[in-house]
Amino acid sequence: MADRLYLRHSTDKQTDARQKHALAALLAAGAPAYEDPATSSRVLSLNRAGFKQLLDEAAVGDTVRIADAARLFRSVADIIALRPVLIRRGLHLRVESGLLSGIDLASDDPGTKMMVSVLAAVLEFQRDMISENTREGVAAAEAAGKTLGRPAALDQDQVVELVEAYREGTAVKALAREYGIAPKTVRRVLDTAGARAVPDLSALDGDDQDDVADRQKQAAEADPAVVVDVPGLVAEHLLVAADDAVRQALTAGQTIRRGQGYSVRVTTPVSVHIAMIDQSATALMQTPAGRKAHRIHEKRVTSARLDRRPPPGPPKPVDLM
Repeated sequence: MADRLYLRHSTDKQTDARQKHALAALLAAGAPAYEDPATSSRVLSLNRAGFKQLLDEAAVGDTVRIADAARLFRSVADIIALRPVLIRRGLHLRVESGLLSGIDLASDDPGTKMMVSVLAAVLEFQRDMISENTREGVAAAEAAGKTLGRPAALDQDQVVELVEAYREGTAVKALAREYGIAPKTVRRVLDTAGARAVPDLSALDGDDQDDVADRQKQAAEADPAVVVDVPGLVAEHLLVAADDAVRQALTAGQTIRRGQGYSVRVTTPVSVHIAMIDQSATALMQTPAGRKAHRIHEKRVTSARLDRRPPPGPPKPVDLM
């Protein structure tokens, strides 16, 4: 039975110094540490690379130790998805400091379950308050005339010149070459100025029209929308534990009843279907029913992708001479 340490911080400007201080004795004793640097708490713990590695290497009876609960989970959805995995694998979860230091947060008794759910709700509330305060701070700074974000590629006079040149017929690519910036930067400037208010291909000519058409075609070919029937067990897990794009796709899907079970018929880009597989794999692989549902889902996504492949070209002529 070993101790395994987990550390996480949210941005590149933060460090694990405080967490390592709280876990210093365990680190000095040689306990392995698993890190997820610059990882938002909105990414569920089961979807983080460092924590996945910890689960892969942990054995029954091992203890996951964290400096504080917020390093591992900050939402009710996260702990609801996480606790069953820890319990099935026979792992313990302990916080090294504070009032929770003497409690196994992975215990399966009703009291611990209730306490952890309340704790997760409080942490989620704190996170949302931080986000709200940040948005209010940004709004106040903008109202005070402060410029946020990266330095502008063009000054105000250049922006005026660029917009006027575009309205007189100069193509986006030509403007990009003239000002030494990327075409997407030109488009962003034009959109901010309202010069491209109606991005309609029929309203563009020359290089612009070709460029927009090519980008639209490439995007559609790279990530086409396909229809997949997502097994009900998979859908139920994802509606709780998945990211916003997956949940929105499932919510917009159509429920298809099949005997005692059901599926959700979802039409969405291939990338979203793949995200569903990735975000459900860890949790579903813990039970026979989950593994079966995962395999069925994966096969359906693979089949849908193959169906969207372009047809083969005409056969080459055979020289009989």
